[in-house]
Amino acid sequence: MADDSTFSPSDHQALSPSPDLDITIEEGSQNSEQLFEDDGHELEMEGNDLEIEGNDIDIESNGLEIEGNGLDIESNGLQDCDQMLEIEDNHENDGDDTTAVAVENGISQGKDYPPPVVGMEFESYDDAYNYYNCYAKELGFAIRVKSSWTKRNSKEKRGAVLCCNCEGFKTIKEANSRRKETRTGCLAMIRLRLVESNRWRVDEVKLEHNHLFDHERAQNCKSHKKMDAVAKRKVEPAVDVEVRTIKLYRTPVVDPVGYGSSNSLEGEISDNVDRSKRLKLKKGDSQIIYNYFSRIQLANPNFVYLMDLNDEGYLRNVFWIDSRSRAAYGYFGDVVKIDTTCLSNKYEIPLVAFVGVNHHGQSILLGCGLLADDTFETYVWLFRAWLTCMSGRPPQTIITDQCRAMQGAISEVFPRAHHRLHLSHIMQSILENLGELQESGVFQMILSRIVYDSLKVDEFEMGWDDMIRRFGIVDHAWLRSLYEERERWAPVYLKDTFFAGMCSFQSGESMSSFFDGYVHKQTSLEEFFDMYELILQKKHKREALDDLESGDSDPMLKTRCYYEIQLSKLYTNSIFRRFQDEVVMLTSCFSITQVNANGPVITYMIKEREGEGDQRDMRNFEVMYDKAGMEIRCICSCFNFNGYLCRHGLYVLNYNGLEEIPFQYILSRWRKDFKRLYIPDLGSNNVDITNPVQWFDHLYRRSMQVVEEGMRSQDHYMVAWQAFKESLNKVRLVADKHV
Repeated sequence: MADDSTFSPSDHQALSPSPDLDITIEEGSQNSEQLFEDDGHELEMEGNDLEIEGNDIDIESNGLEIEGNGLDIESNGLQDCDQMLEIEDNHENDGDDTTAVAVENGISQGKDYPPPVVGMEFESYDDAYNYYNCYAKELGFAIRVKSSWTKRNSKEKRGAVLCCNCEGFKTIKEANSRRKETRTGCLAMIRLRLVESNRWRVDEVKLEHNHLFDHERAQNCKSHKKMDAVAKRKVEPAVDVEVRTIKLYRTPVVDPVGYGSSNSLEGEISDNVDRSKRLKLKKGDSQIIYNYFSRIQLANPNFVYLMDLNDEGYLRNVFWIDSRSRAAYGYFGDVVKIDTTCLSNKYEIPLVAFVGVNHHGQSILLGCGLLADDTFETYVWLFRAWLTCMSGRPPQTIITDQCRAMQGAISEVFPRAHHRLHLSHIMQSILENLGELQESGVFQMILSRIVYDSLKVDEFEMGWDDMIRRFGIVDHAWLRSLYEERERWAPVYLKDTFFAGMCSFQSGESMSSFFDGYVHKQTSLEEFFDMYELILQKKHKREALDDLESGDSDPMLKTRCYYEIQLSKLYTNSIFRRFQDEVVMLTSCFSITQVNANGPVITYMIKEREGEGDQRDMRNFEVMYDKAGMEIRCICSCFNFNGYLCRHGLYVLNYNGLEEIPFQYILSRWRKDFKRLYIPDLGSNNVDITNPVQWFDHLYRRSMQVVEEGMRSQDHYMVAWQAFKESLNKVRLVADKHV
């Protein structure tokens, strides 16, 4: 069952360490030379900082977690728009990847060394250590090796955790010494892992410190004293090495009068440039993109865009996302649909949209991209860009169309997410690929019954086998390959996947595209950007009006059921009406039988009448109920598919005397009394008081909370306005004291 956590994939537990690894703690003190045996594998300890928890030794996961202000890759002043952040990714593209990122409200950043981010790669461990050491020196803190691990029976290092020198606290033995206490329990760190035997990748980053930076003290620390000539120079792998690193450089974003090249001569485009590796733009399109991003940056301080340039400087891929979308992801990021309709159907604009669903069941935009092609490498770039903007927090479920390249990219970037295929698109593709059968009403009826009505795997597989034999399509190659992927699209296999209603499992129902009705096959880039803001405003206005309606009016009840009364007070009107349909259909359930009992877990069989009139059929639904934990699970899996309990589950709760739905089945994502602040969560309350950028982030977020609360009523507005005036007067008094 999906719980109510926004980001909680069911397999989120850390992987066990490889049996071929020895874990070493370095830079320690009193525990050196101590040996431990762990399941017969040597664990060499050279210090006191062993903490094998979470993903500290997660060798195979991507462990993307950028805490605090881990991402603020946002625009910074249009007058100096050539200041960019470049990501060189030569691993897949033979030196062909260069990503430009506009930077605005950044994290603490040195003059020459950008902050570490998940995905940075280095040629060697020494390069990675030297980079972090140089970065630390510029900011004013020292580092040490918290832990490292090597391959068994070998001195080859496989991973390490580098932390701030203020990490942890003194031991009891050390506390009695006269040495001054310098440790503060600081959590700043990076975790490194050896990948493909020749590159070191940053797997986890924590940037926030809980202490002031002290440049003078840091200069005298052990890690900085050991810096040699190699460490003092900036660690930059050569361009032709297959590595991925980040460096600052200066280059125009796009050619305002050209076709996306930052260095092409007007009217002269080299014939030897592979046009397939460039974004297909018409003359003037690059200017349109540039103008739009420039204008939005002025109005939206947390707007982010990233541009992927090839070696010749031509624009290849673009990604952008606004602050509202980043904030909305914090509430509705459990399920995300990647809409590639425009790209796959060869629209004029190769648009890809990341789409979620809000508390009213409406589609919301979580980012957009324009892509040069639909290859594995392009999707990997797009997904990494999007994930970085979401602070490295992957969704629980990703829904896409059928595409091998995209499937591979999702496995690469989102290894723990549940990747599922859009069922309505699959059903449409089946009919389109079967020629004359698409006109057969009998075939469509049988196909629909097998896919939508099968409750058990055996029932689906036997029905499918009978269908393909009956209609003579046993040897249909495309259909066979689709069947091999059935665990990604057939509902009977997806009962443990949470969908939040984004993928309909009712015959004839489907969720429309976010830009449906606005973007057509011949829509130009100029037309798209002209109406883009209007589309978003219309969607936001609809959400706001529905918020008011849900908050100010009580929905009409159709029964006297206490479950209906309970959720009418909690859920938004649109979601409540969906749940209300289940309550009304309780009358179709007419019999309950206990078929098994295993301690507190009891299995019931519910008989239900389906259909109308004399053609009504009876079906059996198996429901398991745990009295101890008040957990319930129906074979129809309505809760995971739609986010609310089904009539069969309600029937069992009522049978057991529960007058209210257990709290774990009331999701906050649907509640109307849950205040949603569409301001990006830029980190915790731990603010580095020496960093003006963090001052801004923290004050801006807190002030916007006051603004949101002040909009609730006229009385709220007056209180908020008075508080702002008093605060401003107090701040000005502080400023006057320093004059």
